[in-house]
Amino acid sequence: MSEIRSKARHRRSRTALAAGVPLALTAAGVMSYGTVFGVGAQAEAAAAAAPAWAADTADGFASVNSLGQNGTYGGRDGKTVTVKTLADLEKYATAAEPYVIVVAATITMNPVGKEIKVRSDKTIVGAGTSGHIVGGGFFLGSGVHNVIIRNLTVRDAYQGVWNDKEHDFDAIQMDGAHHVWIDHNDLRNMADGLIDVRKDTTNVTVSWNKLGNDNKAFGIGWTDNVVTDITVHHNWIRETEQRNPSTDNAAHAHLYNNFLEDVAGTTIKSSYGNYARGKTKMLLENSYFQGMNNPVIKDSTASLVQKGNTFVSTTGRNESGGTAFDPKSYYGYTADRTADVPGLLKSGAGPRGSIGTASTASTKAAAATTLTVAKDGTGQYTTVQAAVNAVPANNPSRVVIAVKPGTYRELVKVPSNKPHVTIQGTGGSRKDTTIVYNNASGTPKPGGGTYGTGGSATVAVEADDFQARNLTVSNDFDEAANQSLSGHQAVALRTASDKVFLDSIIVEGDQDTLLLDTAAKDRLGRVYMKNSYIVGNVDFIFGRATAVIDGSVITLKKRWNGTSAGYITAPSTAANRRGILIANSTVNGGVSDRTFYLGRPWHAGGDASLDPQTTIRNTTLSAAIRTTPWTDMSGFSWKDDRFAEYKNTGAGAGAAGSERPHLTDAQAAGQEVSDWLAGWTPAAS
Repeated sequence: MSEIRSKARHRRSRTALAAGVPLALTAAGVMSYGTVFGVGAQAEAAAAAAPAWAADTADGFASVNSLGQNGTYGGRDGKTVTVKTLADLEKYATAAEPYVIVVAATITMNPVGKEIKVRSDKTIVGAGTSGHIVGGGFFLGSGVHNVIIRNLTVRDAYQGVWNDKEHDFDAIQMDGAHHVWIDHNDLRNMADGLIDVRKDTTNVTVSWNKLGNDNKAFGIGWTDNVVTDITVHHNWIRETEQRNPSTDNAAHAHLYNNFLEDVAGTTIKSSYGNYARGKTKMLLENSYFQGMNNPVIKDSTASLVQKGNTFVSTTGRNESGGTAFDPKSYYGYTADRTADVPGLLKSGAGPRGSIGTASTASTKAAAATTLTVAKDGTGQYTTVQAAVNAVPANNPSRVVIAVKPGTYRELVKVPSNKPHVTIQGTGGSRKDTTIVYNNASGTPKPGGGTYGTGGSATVAVEADDFQARNLTVSNDFDEAANQSLSGHQAVALRTASDKVFLDSIIVEGDQDTLLLDTAAKDRLGRVYMKNSYIVGNVDFIFGRATAVIDGSVITLKKRWNGTSAGYITAPSTAANRRGILIANSTVNGGVSDRTFYLGRPWHAGGDASLDPQTTIRNTTLSAAIRTTPWTDMSGFSWKDDRFAEYKNTGAGAGAAGSERPHLTDAQAAGQEVSDWLAGWTPAAS
């Protein structure tokens, strides 16, 4: 069958996308949190009550009753087993009985290109972000039904030929299957396509996946029969050339809230985006196309109806015509706003830490203690610090401090002997609950002396396993009114502990807004920040922690006198540790062009043994970023430390050079989110 063709392109040997890691599962704006599931021996049946994710069922056409199957629920009715080897994965995936199969390791296919022949009534799910299938994938043959493939990374069967006609090494191939749900996976770098829906496969839903770095993303059809019903929603299809998807003779193809992105300046160029072929009836709505060539095309025989889509920097064909169908006559759904789609998918697509990792969610939730805080006296405490004080020393389990909406002008300190604390706003927005104060370095302390930089923090966290969620932490120190002070460092949030999870919060200030520290120079301090906002102007993300800022917005702010000049990061990383990683995020703000540096090296106390590190990757940079984005600090050259970019986009991005180092693909493969977290999978609780 004819398709739009482009000239042959040379393939990079490997391009690693930032690994999606730990976040509360986000779907259609609703958050669902899981808890940590201790992975047991290989092929071990779960003894505890089934976690919430194990009861999840498909939406879209996979939820429709047909062909003797009522919806898609996978192996929910069978045992849960945990696998870490190819032999065990194949044993359970090919068994006649239903199973929930938790993949808790990297499993390498042997031989390369092997596709496990999955049988009916199976859920194959990655344990958080640890489930990787390398060098092969899955095959669902004729009649196979009720299968869920979820939360996995399937990657790297690529054999060196870009448009590979010899090796049919797909991530997931379906020939005559039905009722299949493919959800929250990261599929990339295979030898042919990423997903093939072939030979009358039907009742398929493909949702919340990342598909990238491949010639062919996603093919549907290859039959003259017009029977396939498929829903494709909330997928981030990035750096793929064709079949995004290509839909051939589909009876009903509902595509909505997808983000198709062709990044400028890379060797992979899109040939076309969504394609309706043959007798396909397609409804394409509320999707976002960035930089795509021929973003939407159709055959003269196909019907393609467009509603509410957005096209940015696209070229070539953008077509529609004919009549389609009403999906709501088959299933219910609510489409997200098109403008929200890139942000939703950058933060929510791909494997989630909250899926595949909970064994006793209901038990653990019941075990957690909740303390309520309300300014109006309707809670147990009227200040956040009073609730922290009420947490027992060395508490063994989670304590949630639920803070009702309001502005709490106070200093909060969580001491090192009070681990497992969550401070969570209960309002509908993270702006509804604010903890704020106005100390700065040099502010007089009660009883004498002055605060230093670290001591100025509005909220100071010294306890491990701390979480903050759905609130704002602010330092509103007035620089203009305090010009007599020698320093204007005014910290909003200071962390000096390990396993800190900051989820959906705002941290705002001016200079030194967010201090990511460790308890001591030789102590590890990991911080994971997701779906959040950071506002500031000078060194406002700084410290020696091993810190990830993922899927967040960094807002640049003018100085107190209205000028635009500043520095985003100032790492003070110890040698042989990882520093600050900013990934999958956005840098913006109402400041002048070319006035902000990405960072500079902070050798705290003049310590020459430090090896500061900032990596910024897969992030959109505004024109505020300088063309030479790194600079020296206090006599230390940034070139002697570790500063780099990888695949950033936007007006502030720039080509690699001596003043702007970029990671190679091989280097980037070792600087993903999971490398920073070093075995820790943050999970909301």
